[in-house]
Amino acid sequence: MRGESRKRVLITGGAGFLGSHLCENLLEAGQDVLCVDNLFTGTKDNIAHLLDNPRFEFMRHDVTFPLYVEVDHIYNLACPASPIHYQFDPVQTTKTSVHGAINMLGLAKRVNAKIMQASTSEVYGDPEMHPQSESYWGHVNTIGPRACYDEGKRCAETLFFDYYRQYQLKIKVVRIFNTYGPKMHPADGRVVSNFIVQALKNEPITIYGDGSQTRSFCYVSDLTTAFISAMESDDSFVGPVNIGNPTEFTIKELAELVIELTSSKSELIRLPLPEDDPTQRCPDIGLAKKELDWAPKVQLEQGLEKTIEWFRKTL
Repeated sequence: MRGESRKRVLITGGAGFLGSHLCENLLEAGQDVLCVDNLFTGTKDNIAHLLDNPRFEFMRHDVTFPLYVEVDHIYNLACPASPIHYQFDPVQTTKTSVHGAINMLGLAKRVNAKIMQASTSEVYGDPEMHPQSESYWGHVNTIGPRACYDEGKRCAETLFFDYYRQYQLKIKVVRIFNTYGPKMHPADGRVVSNFIVQALKNEPITIYGDGSQTRSFCYVSDLTTAFISAMESDDSFVGPVNIGNPTEFTIKELAELVIELTSSKSELIRLPLPEDDPTQRCPDIGLAKKELDWAPKVQLEQGLEKTIEWFRKTL
């Protein structure tokens, strides 16, 4: 018989970068975990070490189709999250965000589960407010090449709040800012993985534009801690809430730090800035501090060292 405190937890996108770390954290906390993934960008390698755990189950499934299971909590992480992957099939990306949200919200309503949406800082687009707070409505190109992801996630947030108002569903919405760490896909085109892979191979490091655009980088363990804190927070707090590291770095500073930490011979080369690429991206995390008692703990250099070590073994 399951203990009263043990929850049956569904994680969609559970074999991906963030989802696999969350699976590990929840298993360590004594929960039963059902990992659902269609393996478009996720991989069984990320969860292979969990398959023998009696409290872990993997199911290959696409969230654009309904799912019928009995669970207490749902973390909805399913969606390609890097431009290379979400622009490969933009129609499917939008379907994953929108149909996936509808299917998971329908499941949560049927079984009376609490559900968290992994939203994104991309809902702010190329922001005209800096840093970005949750009250900012964003500056998004609705017909640009990134819109399949940006608008898909914005629509998912809309659906979550409509289910909250119409059906009193227990929801949480977190907006994820740039996150990095072990298990990142080596070919996902994201800046941290790009730089590390190029540096370890002593290849030229590709900077788009002049490298003055800024990002903030949150280590994966800090992010998953915030996920769990959000899910376990009082039901009266639904979000949206920014989760990320408020310390900004330019892309050029990141590249130079990666070269230093890898002792690489790589040189910097510059290419044109992609369309709709944000020039600034930094979270205001005042709400997360207040409502979740959360702030990131891992410094960029410390997190990069762990990530580089993982990439060395993987490559």
